Amino acid sequence: MLISPFTFYRGSALQMASDLAGTPTSGIRVQACGDAHLGNFRGFATPERRIVFDIHDLDETLPAPWEWDLKRLATSFVVACRDNGLGKDVAEEAVLMCVGSYRRHMIEFSEMPVLELWYARLEADDLIEDIQNPQLRKRVEKRVAREKSRSALEHDFPKLTTTVGEGAIIRDARPTIYHWKTDRQFDDVIREGFAKYRETLTPDRRQLIDHYSIQDIAIKVVGVGSVGTVCAIILLMAGEDEPLFLQLKEARSSVLEPYAGASVFPNHGQRVVAGHRLMQSASDIFLGWTAGRREIGRHFYVRQLRDAKIKPVIEGWGGEEMAVYAEWCGHSLARSHARSGDPAMIAGYLGKSEVFDAAMVAFTAAYADQTERDHAALRKAARQKKIDVTIERGD
Repeated sequence: MLISPFTFYRGSALQMASDLAGTPTSGIRVQACGDAHLGNFRGFATPERRIVFDIHDLDETLPAPWEWDLKRLATSFVVACRDNGLGKDVAEEAVLMCVGSYRRHMIEFSEMPVLELWYARLEADDLIEDIQNPQLRKRVEKRVAREKSRSALEHDFPKLTTTVGEGAIIRDARPTIYHWKTDRQFDDVIREGFAKYRETLTPDRRQLIDHYSIQDIAIKVVGVGSVGTVCAIILLMAGEDEPLFLQLKEARSSVLEPYAGASVFPNHGQRVVAGHRLMQSASDIFLGWTAGRREIGRHFYVRQLRDAKIKPVIEGWGGEEMAVYAEWCGHSLARSHARSGDPAMIAGYLGKSEVFDAAMVAFTAAYADQTERDHAALRKAARQKKIDVTIERGD
């Protein structure tokens, strides 16, 4: 979080939830993401092996006012634009593209039959077709084509594993991936949790997962938004050339809970899985949840580690990339909210004019200013050693 205002913003979902809780809302609730910054949207493969664009990380998901997600998303574009050295006009344009897209598509979703809305997806090919700049369109097409051709055996298996004896194990890549060499308890807990996870799958998915057996387990250090939580990579094999990488990730209470109410689910992993299935147009077939030993008291959810996931490289973007991505994110968030909320009520509140859009430009600029002040205060506290700071470097 010390690196830049944007990295600080990515890790400050709880702080922003507290700030937003004191702002006016329409009173209309949806299944909210809870951490809807632009880095949490990306392309990924559906079970039918098509690439769609959607929200990806839903660790904080919970029913809450729709405005909270939209404000966090739109503000993230301002903070990212400033980090990239882009001007005020570029940041404002990105906000207008994001919020305008959300408003227009919410109107569109409000007029759809329920089943048609439920089937709606943002197909990567359709989004790419609408990119006006030929060079940008070509770059995006190339990136998507590369991900479509990926396979766990040809790409992930050689990169993530090494051979020891006659079998493969996960390759250590410190400080982000490593084995817990001092204690077997970690592996035992993960294996017990995996058995519980299996029971949360539908019968057909249990049949599928039963073709695999656990080959190795390693710790994975998570990103700034989930720092401090337990995460593991599980390598499973169904044969010599059939690897499957799953990620087991700790799920804690949502940052929205103190302000939006407690989850109805007894397991926070189940809360996250339910949020994925409600907000995403297509979810991972291996998505499930589990819990650690009773004395540990931790909740987890499981999904594939990599499945043609196209992560945005935000740091190198200019104004055109920001504007295009803002349009996509606003569209995606509107679709997710429309599935669980009342799109007609939200569309009616937003209206057809750009009054709401302009208000969001003012809000996002003010909150980006506050983010920069908060980040500066954090850096100052670190320099003065008022807070403990640990910096990890690779081997």
